[in-house]
Amino acid sequence: MNKLSLFVKNKRKALGLTQEDLSFKAGVGLRFVRDLEQGKPSLQTDKVNQVLSLFGHELGPIPSERHEAS
Repeated sequence: MNKLSLFVKNKRKALGLTQEDLSFKAGVGLRFVRDLEQGKPSLQTDKVNQVLSLFGHELGPIPSERHEAS
């Protein structure tokens, strides 16, 4: 899982929503929600934003975490 998938799953559970509830409220398919929560590497960003908007968030650039050997 990645940070995005964990964020969505934790928020959904905190609100007491099933994956089906979330898909209905966000206007996306159940399969999409499952793929998102499983960390699928290629997802449509507009649909991801539809889901995130329910939690008051949106996709944006963040610094990457790089572990460089010294």
